[in-house]
Amino acid sequence: MTNRSEQAYLEALSRVVDPVLFHSFDELGTLRGLKIKRKVAHVTVAVPGPDYPAAGELRRRILDVFDESIEEIDLKMVDLTDSEREKLGEKLVGDSAIIPPSQEPAEGAGAHSGHAPTTERPNPFVDRSSLTRVICISSGKGGVGKSSITVNLAVALAQAGHTVGILDADIYGFSIPRMIGVGYPPVVLGKTIIPPVAHGVRCISIGFFVEEDQAVAWRGPMLHRAIEQFLVDVHWGAPEFLLIDMPPGTGDIALSVAQQLPRAEIYVVTTPQSSAERVAQRMGSLAKQMKIPVRGVIENMSWFETPDGQRFEPFGHGGGEALANSLGVTLLAQVPLVTRLREGADEGMPIVAMAPEGEIGLIFAKLAADIAAASPTRIYRSELSVS
Repeated sequence: MTNRSEQAYLEALSRVVDPVLFHSFDELGTLRGLKIKRKVAHVTVAVPGPDYPAAGELRRRILDVFDESIEEIDLKMVDLTDSEREKLGEKLVGDSAIIPPSQEPAEGAGAHSGHAPTTERPNPFVDRSSLTRVICISSGKGGVGKSSITVNLAVALAQAGHTVGILDADIYGFSIPRMIGVGYPPVVLGKTIIPPVAHGVRCISIGFFVEEDQAVAWRGPMLHRAIEQFLVDVHWGAPEFLLIDMPPGTGDIALSVAQQLPRAEIYVVTTPQSSAERVAQRMGSLAKQMKIPVRGVIENMSWFETPDGQRFEPFGHGGGEALANSLGVTLLAQVPLVTRLREGADEGMPIVAMAPEGEIGLIFAKLAADIAAASPTRIYRSELSVS
């Protein structure tokens, strides 16, 4: 067998994608060297810092580059300097900072000013060249399992080979980090935030910046700013799908998302209960006012089955279908009430990740396929602008 040259290995290594930063070594400029001596490859790469969370996965990707002619890999990971981290962050996204929730906004841009401050960076999801489909998972009221639907749909999309992100827009009731089981905090490069990845899904949440039991007491302008900066200061890496876990109802955040993401699509989660269906119609009414299309309805907690196969409908029947009919869209899925669905959310192990071939896993796989197959929304509204 003809051994590959050092240059051939170097070119192959340059194409390795950093599992945390979503880009190749060549794009990042973090491959620091390769020397091959006596069938030993000495590789040096730079990583964001000593707490780099994906050292094992990065090593595996590097090992996959070499064939059997290389008997040993000597891999050294060196830390980027503070200056290098900041420059890399600016290269990926830009120079603007997220305000921690413990701080008050600056004078003239605060909760009392009536005007939401803006960042210097443009919103990449508004750009007409963006190929990311923004999927808002919404509900008329809380307690219908919207966040569980969001997490499992995101994992199902990732399992189907799509690149996926979740933005937890439920600032007051954030739950995505716990539900999806994120194992490390966001990586910060200067003033740029790199979202962590779990089960193949990138995610960001205010829950990464406050204690889990800490209340976030913000007025509308600060909520608007948080959503804006999660869009522009977080380096998403242009995923195919960005799922927005919306707060229930039609308040400030719903309006902010509608303003900042005019190309978004809305999918409404409800339960079979008729009162939940009637409340969910308000989300459809808001979407119509904001000229954002509702693309489908997902009914959760549709039924449960006893061990002997009997089916019960504790929340009634027909709410999802009635809502879909009233909104003029399709009832895309009915998700049964299953204990493991709730346990998976509590344990940070989504049921779709645990049992992709199970009943729930197949329901979400079909839902993901149906959403992926739908034509993306192409709506641009001149009356909405991001400054």
